[in-house]
Amino acid sequence: MEKIKTRLKAEFEALESEERHLKEYKQEMDLLLQEKMAHVEELRLIHADINVMENTIKQSENDLNKLLESTRRLHDEYKPLKEHVDALRMTLGLQRLPDLCEEEEKLSLDYFEKQKAEWQTEPQEPPIPESLAAAAAAAQQLQVARKQDTRQTATFRQQPPPMK
Repeated sequence: MEKIKTRLKAEFEALESEERHLKEYKQEMDLLLQEKMAHVEELRLIHADINVMENTIKQSENDLNKLLESTRRLHDEYKPLKEHVDALRMTLGLQRLPDLCEEEEKLSLDYFEKQKAEWQTEPQEPPIPESLAAAAAAAQQLQVARKQDTRQTATFRQQPPPMK
């Protein structure tokens, strides 16, 4: 009976030890999941920033197109007026007015076409891989599932890393 009692105590101590280890493992798993969620959130914020930047770039391109068209229309209006003024000056014996491109290089239509070609050939960043989106969705589902499981609460919560 003494042997069984000693074995029972030893088994009970092993049981308690294993329970402590299991509790530590679960706490470590919680910390790792929190860290993972912090990284997923950071990636989500980066993706949101990329979307905002893409929208800003698209709006800027639209504004630039409008300004280019407006400038082209003004240039087209200016050209016949200048030809008319030059013809009137010639009849009065005066010299022609200098062309716009002679006064300032930027005021030629070639310059505007060159500028338009330069900003339209900017390389686009590749889209975010679907696997990242799937990972973020899976992590969010996991987080929702873990919130529903209120059986255990961790005593220590790890802070997410600071944004860089």
